[in-house]
Amino acid sequence: MQRNYFIESKNYKDLSADKRRSVYFMKKYVKVYNSVKKDIVNKNLLYGEKLPSKRNAAFIFGVSVITVERAYAALASEGYIDSKEKSGYFVTYSPDMFTVKSGKTEENFNINKLSLNEEEKNAVGNEAEEYFPFSVYASAVRAVLNDYGESLMKRTDGSGAKVLKTAIKNYLKVYKNTETAEKNIIIGAGAEYLYGLIVELIGKNKVFAVETPSYGGIKKTYLSIGVKVEELSLRADGIDSGELERSRADVLHVTPYKSYPTMISATAYKRAEYLRHVCKTGGYIVEDDYESEFSNIAKPTETLFGEAAEQSENSDKKARVIYVNTFTKTICPSVRVAYMILPGDLADEYYKKFGFRSCPVPSLEQYVVAKILSDGSFIRHINRVRRTRRQNRQ
Repeated sequence: MQRNYFIESKNYKDLSADKRRSVYFMKKYVKVYNSVKKDIVNKNLLYGEKLPSKRNAAFIFGVSVITVERAYAALASEGYIDSKEKSGYFVTYSPDMFTVKSGKTEENFNINKLSLNEEEKNAVGNEAEEYFPFSVYASAVRAVLNDYGESLMKRTDGSGAKVLKTAIKNYLKVYKNTETAEKNIIIGAGAEYLYGLIVELIGKNKVFAVETPSYGGIKKTYLSIGVKVEELSLRADGIDSGELERSRADVLHVTPYKSYPTMISATAYKRAEYLRHVCKTGGYIVEDDYESEFSNIAKPTETLFGEAAEQSENSDKKARVIYVNTFTKTICPSVRVAYMILPGDLADEYYKKFGFRSCPVPSLEQYVVAKILSDGSFIRHINRVRRTRRQNRQ
């Protein structure tokens, strides 16, 4: 069986210069993952269809069996395929399978059983041990002071320092396989600050739906601003389908990867259901992505923002996703630097409404984070934490 994705891996020379650079940095197994996933989503591979064996796929792609094994493991972890003992791998995802569940699986699901046990706490990691190395951070501060001097005392653009927005844009492209325009990136003093900014942009008269349970700061921030909050129950695979179907919220705030405190990750089915829901309602998704850098799978973690961008290329309807991430988790709690990526229409609205504002994050802190992102020390730190977490599981 020879599908499109087996041919795509040989078309490198036809790519633009920018795409070539992106592919160059992409691990081989990520290219295999992306190609197979694309065929599943585009229905070239159908639900229940058997994939080529690891050995055959390795021959077709021109990679090692281990590379294919890692790609298949990544696809399986996100619900696109599953393995059957002595039978191989089969497609377990279909874009058409979005029926509202009403069976015993969801009805009997007890969210209270999902509080973290000791093993899971170790897997999440010891917070202090996962702080960015102080010596490296101090070195970055000294380098920034030496390189930029008194210019750091000047006010930065209201949406954030250009040097940081450029560093974030490049990081997302290389390590998360996500592309965006710099103007769509907005810097803020922590995720809660950005939540408030989102409310100002979309409107206090809108209804915001949140996962329950979820990080308390989300609901508290929205309530403190005076917006109506609707709570949607989390199940083993994400938000309850029936509750989502009945929801009339204008904004769906979700944490698809390891929602705190349950550490539930939304399956591929559920992520697609979220996107389909906001396409139907015309609302927005706020995607809170605080933890995915520490994913045990080295490939770029799937984001709703990225999936919505892919979806818009092949459909007239576009799911509008606001992507939120923070360095408070990945560097240390005292670094109150977060960012969000706005859809084009909201980005234009932001500059019209708030272009006059000053960025609440000090210039020095923005430039230091930009330095850490650009010189490779950030990704080295992420890889170190990943290794430590894997060792803690053993």
